[in-house]
Amino acid sequence: MSALRLDRVGDSLTPREIVESAGNDRVRETVAEVLGPVLASVLGGPVPVEMRFWDGSRLGPGGSDGSDARIEFRSPDALRRIVWAPGELGFARAFVAGEIAVSGSLPDVLRAMQMGDPHSIGVGLGDVPDLVRAARRIGAVGRPPAPPPEELVPRGRRHSIRRDRTTVRHHYDVGNDFYELVLGPSMTYSCARFAEPQMSLVEAQASKHELICRKLGLDEIERAGSGSRPRLLDVGCGWGAMAIHAASHHDVEVVGVTISPEQARRARERVAAAGLTERVTIRLQDYREVDDGPFDAVSSIGMAEHVGYRNMAKYFEVLHRMLRPGRRMLNHAIASIGGSRISRSSFVGRYVFPDGELLDIADTVRSMEDAGFEVRDVENLREHYALTLRAWVDNLERRWDDAVALVGVRRARVWRLYMSGSINGFDDGGLQLQQTLGVKNHPDGRSDMPRTRASWT
Repeated sequence: MSALRLDRVGDSLTPREIVESAGNDRVRETVAEVLGPVLASVLGGPVPVEMRFWDGSRLGPGGSDGSDARIEFRSPDALRRIVWAPGELGFARAFVAGEIAVSGSLPDVLRAMQMGDPHSIGVGLGDVPDLVRAARRIGAVGRPPAPPPEELVPRGRRHSIRRDRTTVRHHYDVGNDFYELVLGPSMTYSCARFAEPQMSLVEAQASKHELICRKLGLDEIERAGSGSRPRLLDVGCGWGAMAIHAASHHDVEVVGVTISPEQARRARERVAAAGLTERVTIRLQDYREVDDGPFDAVSSIGMAEHVGYRNMAKYFEVLHRMLRPGRRMLNHAIASIGGSRISRSSFVGRYVFPDGELLDIADTVRSMEDAGFEVRDVENLREHYALTLRAWVDNLERRWDDAVALVGVRRARVWRLYMSGSINGFDDGGLQLQQTLGVKNHPDGRSDMPRTRASWT
């Protein structure tokens, strides 16, 4: 018996092609005919966007709805990956490897394919038997290729200094030029604040930094007798945007710490270009290694997600010890209702934020209070993060060829998928961005807090 192989991306097959040997006139089913009932069962209804398969067959509206959205399964390997890794990981591996391609708005396609679960995309374990039977009928059984090399499974004790350095460098040491392409001139990898609808991304990031400076009361801090400037510690300083803003717009000195060598190098370059080397110091240092406090303010922007639930109390204890009495700390972090540890079997856990954890805001407040902080303000900016991510995705897609030249097509696909999926998370409330302000009171209970928030806005 002779049959055309279906496991090569380059095979060009037409729907209902006869693949059996001479003398057998049975017409083989197309991929769409076989997968159609399985997908309808998984989705609980018709396929919401057009799907094209490697044999030329298709399912779904096919542009009749006026949309250009389309998912293209370019190889049987895509189906193999989904069978072996049900849920989002199999789909993501196929997407990163180029075995699945998406046309049109990726956030919209992902939302349409969420299959009733507002926070995930993929096939559930209960769907696997039907999918395996379908794969056998179309010749797509067998083990999938190895995962793309951009995938990471970290080793060692979770959230040890050594392992944290590995996971942080996996995410941030992709290349400074790539991050500048995606993030824009502000080089700020955290939620912006679009205080006015017409704000550009650069303006919105500056608005976020200024809000944090005002919440920390940088202009209200009295100078010591020597006249020395107040000191701000920026934990997880990234490429130095917060440090540069605070030193430029407020009369403070800043120490920024990061454990990413690439971030530290570019941050120092940016500080020098801003003429702030006398007022801003960037260190390649873990926050647990800082030993030259006390400080007059502490900012933690996009850092707590890397710390982990079990270590959060100790994290805030360290920051509390670093502060002078009457001074404030602001924690700016992604959160989720009920909290969630990013699974090592998820796309984000393998490709983006290994060991990442998102806390419920109640757990963050409790951890801060246990460490000695009095929590004075909580603000949720989740809608602003959806807007921020859309701007980043627009930057990436507009300069796609440049991004691929910088980091390779697979890495560029990782970021496109990650940011596009995150847009939906912030839109539907599954993800949140919480700013939580705490104060280290004086021994007699005085907080030195303003009576109202008027000075913040």
